[in-house]
Amino acid sequence: MRRGVEELRAFYGEAAGQVVRRLVARRLDDAWGEAAGCDVLGLGYAVPWLDAFVGARRQVAAMPGGQGAETWPPVGRNRTVLVDERALPFAAGTFDRILLVHALEEADAPAQVLAEAVRVLSPTGRVILAAAARGGLWARADSTPFGHGRPFTRRQLEGLVRQVGLEPSAWSQTLYVPPWRPLLGAADGFEEIGRRVAPGFAGLILLEATRQAYARVRPSGAVATVPVTPGLQPAPAARGARLVADGEPH
Repeated sequence: MRRGVEELRAFYGEAAGQVVRRLVARRLDDAWGEAAGCDVLGLGYAVPWLDAFVGARRQVAAMPGGQGAETWPPVGRNRTVLVDERALPFAAGTFDRILLVHALEEADAPAQVLAEAVRVLSPTGRVILAAAARGGLWARADSTPFGHGRPFTRRQLEGLVRQVGLEPSAWSQTLYVPPWRPLLGAADGFEEIGRRVAPGFAGLILLEATRQAYARVRPSGAVATVPVTPGLQPAPAARGARLVADGEPH
């Protein structure tokens, strides 16, 4: 059973949720920057981060029926739609960037949810899956949304994206700080130390995946397979070319 939208909204308004918002936003900024010129879909409960994609041409928040939906943004035209996550109401190839947060852990069939996301992904699009890490403390804290459902390892997420025809292109981890209020103020310090000495304690895995190839029709009518070069464009030239290659073991 999915956490209700009211519970998710309340969590992200609390101290722990604010820390999660900030740390995950940092990783997404490294990966996609402002998503300039892109159509962006947030699937699950991604609204805490969609506002950051200020260069996007369009942003849509798709919220699963079992979770419920809220109006987003709070002012202006609503860009939220309540969906069956296994039958999204969008045409194939609609979105250039798809962010899945709180989408897989409580899904009855994660592979089907991801396969449907792939259907609406453009041929050169990119997906980021953010999922609770099996070895992290956040997956054991049922006072947070990450303590419910099915946590993942990096290898499991890689297998999942390959199952639906994508290839992992970059990955990262965050939420090294334990989900205990007295320690939340030291979150940045935990991030720095955790990446170096205790990668297995990260609470959240972010995996980016892309299509390895797409079909291009030659003038003769034949179909040629064209490789898609991994990378994280669009992003300012000064940004790194990867979500993160922390060098942690699988």
